[in-house]
Amino acid sequence: MKLLASPASPYTRKVRIVLTEKKIDCDLELVDVNPAENPVNRHNPLGKIPTLILDDGTALYDSRVIVEFLDGKSPISRLIPEDLRDRVAVRRWEALADGALDAGLLVRYEAMRDKKEQSKAWSDKQVSRIKRAMAQMTSELAERPWCHGERYSLADIAVGCCLGWLGFRKPGEVDWHREYPALGRHYEKLMARPAFADTVPQVPAPLAR
Repeated sequence: MKLLASPASPYTRKVRIVLTEKKIDCDLELVDVNPAENPVNRHNPLGKIPTLILDDGTALYDSRVIVEFLDGKSPISRLIPEDLRDRVAVRRWEALADGALDAGLLVRYEAMRDKKEQSKAWSDKQVSRIKRAMAQMTSELAERPWCHGERYSLADIAVGCCLGWLGFRKPGEVDWHREYPALGRHYEKLMARPAFADTVPQVPAPLAR
């Protein structure tokens, strides 16, 4: 298998963490999806990362589909519960974390546009979504050891990837460490795991042409 990825992508990080926790070997290929014509297009018509290419050439996307495939591929360290209610609860956490990331990415893209074309109202709307998501995560996590149930799961991975990217890119200057200390403590605990420590988001190096 081969993962088309970027070291700055939180969705890539989610997949890489799952690969590590599941002890699944996979090649990593860093790609630049900014050009309209890029190497991902022939595997994923959306031209987005992460994209997982299976040994038979089948391409899987997006991250939520990929992690479900990987969790079912190996019985080691199951990250998505079998029970329907528990499964839905974990995927709900993932949807919340990914939704906050989506809003953060929109803020970042808006800030990269020409100043005259930027909309503060649009960015403020996305920042509000991020803050509501952070508040919801804080409320549901409370003093519990893990996001759902009594064990580490995909819910914690998704939340950790969200928090890591928000701290890395700081869209809208959201300071979740200060405003949501419970999330800060949870992230510190996650960062003690090698799978998290080894996948901290980074500015990608220029790719050879």
